[in-house]
Amino acid sequence: MYNQYFGFSEAPFSISPDPRYLFMSERHREALAHLLYGLQIDGGFVLLTGEVGTGKTTLCRRLLGQVPEHCDVAFIFNPRLSRLELLETLCEELGIALPDRVRSLKPLFDRINAHLLESNARGRKTVLIIDEAQNLSAEVLELLRLLTNLETDRHKLLQIILLGQTELRDLVARDDMRQLAQRIVARYHLEPLSGPEVGAYVRHRLAVAGSRAELFAPPLLERLYRLSGGTPRLINVLCDRALLGACVQGKAGVDRATLDKAAREVLGPARRARPPAALAAILGIGLLAGMATAGWHLAPEPSADAGHGGPARLLAAAPTESMPAPAPPSGDDDTGPLPASGLPRQEGVQPLEPPRPEPIEMPPEEDVVGPAAEDHWLHEALAVRALFDHWQAAIRQPSNMDDACRQVEEMSLRCLRRQVEPASLANLSPPLILELVPAEGPPFLATLLARDERHARLAVSGEIRTVGLAALTLRWSGRYVRLQQAPLIHGRHLSHGSRGADVAWVDLQLERWEGRSRPRAGDPLFGDDLERRVRRFQQANGLRADGVVGAQTLERLARLGGTEMAALSR
Repeated sequence: MYNQYFGFSEAPFSISPDPRYLFMSERHREALAHLLYGLQIDGGFVLLTGEVGTGKTTLCRRLLGQVPEHCDVAFIFNPRLSRLELLETLCEELGIALPDRVRSLKPLFDRINAHLLESNARGRKTVLIIDEAQNLSAEVLELLRLLTNLETDRHKLLQIILLGQTELRDLVARDDMRQLAQRIVARYHLEPLSGPEVGAYVRHRLAVAGSRAELFAPPLLERLYRLSGGTPRLINVLCDRALLGACVQGKAGVDRATLDKAAREVLGPARRARPPAALAAILGIGLLAGMATAGWHLAPEPSADAGHGGPARLLAAAPTESMPAPAPPSGDDDTGPLPASGLPRQEGVQPLEPPRPEPIEMPPEEDVVGPAAEDHWLHEALAVRALFDHWQAAIRQPSNMDDACRQVEEMSLRCLRRQVEPASLANLSPPLILELVPAEGPPFLATLLARDERHARLAVSGEIRTVGLAALTLRWSGRYVRLQQAPLIHGRHLSHGSRGADVAWVDLQLERWEGRSRPRAGDPLFGDDLERRVRRFQQANGLRADGVVGAQTLERLARLGGTEMAALSR
């Protein structure tokens, strides 16, 4: 409808997998290189995974256009098949005649083997590509593994490329799939586009369709990135709907109101209590399925201090901390990032540097105002995205908050959920997520990016705002979440009777705190004396004085600085 209006030769944002429209981001180039490598090597599996709509099928279509002359390709795009049906489909794709009334796998297996041997003798290579491979059953995957056993003395006869969603990666990681996993010779996980890539992606598709006009201004492209999470298919749907709206309104391009209206039509109506699970998966910040177990609670609860009748209360399971009123930060509180020098670390893990707060230059707003009504349903997802982006923590699309936190553990980070007195805000080091309760409207999450003595800079539903620190304190519930470089103890602790380097490190850190040096034993033992010293340290730092070195005690010890230690063993 809008093609003639904007001068397009064809619809630029069709969701069909047309390889002409494939935008080759750095990730897509790497993924294609893995697929081309799969066409050259001898046997085994090549795995390409990615979230829904990231471009796996379109990339495969590009691959089919680059298949070498000596390759025969069988392509299966509906893998919800039984073992018998899969072999029949493979025979049809390779032009192998099917026997009459097949009742077992053996006749088909024999014919496939004979065909592959003949093709190999003629110098041809056979490749089987299966799309949506996350739908394959374990029995069919095992059958595919057996097909890769077909070989001559010198060559494997069949190369298999599996394309699928993230679930495929989980499927082949199962213990009963270890034989197949050992046959995987190359694998790649396709991530969504970055913010700058979204703009380049939109311009690329408009150019292919014959337009050089700037139909989406740069601020709208940033908005589009936040709405879509960088997922190409969702970008296409949003842009298509927005261009249609601009055409109907007689506008020369898309504006903010038109894009937001398109988002509501595509993603569904705003929901205050619980955003749709599909949106969270699309945004790559799945805050829904695991909310309760992750310590996030979105169900409406009656609240005496809220005048709008049962608002969503967030971070309800966050542990309560006793913190002092605003004062100069000290090394004994739990308010700042841990120093990199004093942390127990996982061997081989390169930790991320804590983000450096930028100076606050924007004039402050008088009060904290929640997101616009049409944006409220996005506030949780965008707050988490802002926090992770600020740390430059590149994570794949998580299924829930727990999954996101597990991913950042691989970067020597951990998620901390806390509740403190609002007056303690001046002691906290950004970035972190705050739960805010505005004068009007429901509570919402915002990301504190920076603060000074009087002002704070917030990310609220994708927009950057500056507010007075006093106004922010007034509207803060005291609940927060932050990322922190911290030891990963995975449920383990040190207590009376423990031995090893971990115990020696605890002893050394206590010496720093005590301001004295003690002689060291050859085999460090967590004995009575060390337990008493741990209790004194815990009591002085407001911790439970049980003499056991768990997560909180370990973090406080790490704040003392000094030499590094290995992570506590699992």
